[in-house]
Amino acid sequence: MNWAEGAVLGLVQGLTEFLPVSSSAHLRVVAALAGWDDPGAAFTAVTQLGTAAAVMVYLRADIARLGRAWLRSLAGPVPGQLTARGARPGPEMRPGPGSYSNPAPDPALAADARLTWLIIFGTVPIGAVGYLFEDVIKGRFRDLRLTAGALAGVGALLGAADSLTARRTARGGAVTIGGAPRGGRPLAELSVRDGLLIGLAQAAALVPGVSRSGATIGGGLLLRYSREAAARYSFLLAVPAVLVSGTFGLHRLYREVRPHGATAATGATGEAGERAAEPAWGPLVGASVVAFVVGYAAIAWFLRYVSAHGFAPFVVYRIGLGLLLLALVLGGRIPATPA
Repeated sequence: MNWAEGAVLGLVQGLTEFLPVSSSAHLRVVAALAGWDDPGAAFTAVTQLGTAAAVMVYLRADIARLGRAWLRSLAGPVPGQLTARGARPGPEMRPGPGSYSNPAPDPALAADARLTWLIIFGTVPIGAVGYLFEDVIKGRFRDLRLTAGALAGVGALLGAADSLTARRTARGGAVTIGGAPRGGRPLAELSVRDGLLIGLAQAAALVPGVSRSGATIGGGLLLRYSREAAARYSFLLAVPAVLVSGTFGLHRLYREVRPHGATAATGATGEAGERAAEPAWGPLVGASVVAFVVGYAAIAWFLRYVSAHGFAPFVVYRIGLGLLLLALVLGGRIPATPA
């Protein structure tokens, strides 16, 4: 990989990571159309560290507040009554950088602590699936026919979920009650069951074409949460998952090149040395930096967009891209599997 390839793939990663269109699918498709080598699951995981940094910077106040509440919960019970359905409603997080305008009361502190635990629990499914099926994810899941089907299929599901949300909003009107849109439940009402279900949806995004944000936002909409709440939880849920994925991606690259380094140092040759080539660390770091900058801008735009619009453009794009990709593969224009 050279610097130009790294910059282009970093741009694609940053632009598509937080939009419900699947960054892994776009990385795979762009590389195939350009005639480049498949960047691979490890490249995707490492450049995700750039987009993870972007969401952590953008939501820094929310993450800091949630972290403080979680640490407080470790020290002892957090004041504030919790219900079986979720936490007592507290203020909804605003769709932009910053935090609440006033210090959170005890019920809001309890809601923050609960939300943080739900983010942790919701991360378990994708970690377990990624660990158990690592070889399949790196191999058979990168078939472009599967990617095309996932793009179109999940796009249709996202469209159905968004349509249901639009109808609920139309019935309830645009008026809000206590900061919670009538067209959907606020994030403060997130239950343990719903948090885990959305976490399971996130695990499905290990298949290129599904889209982590598309799966989690669609899951939130189907569970009757507002568009803003579903998108915000999706972004918060991404932080631990992407950090862990990126760290393991770095470890995997190191593990794969270590035999090469050992044989180079000793002057020996063999299958292990031939199989493990030194990654292009410079372009990889450059791609991650580009992904950070573009990812930050994409987050800022997307959260403002979903507060006033639906997901119809993304649905149409996903289905169209899936059908086009399938036609290109079946027509022999691009190979279905990496060389």
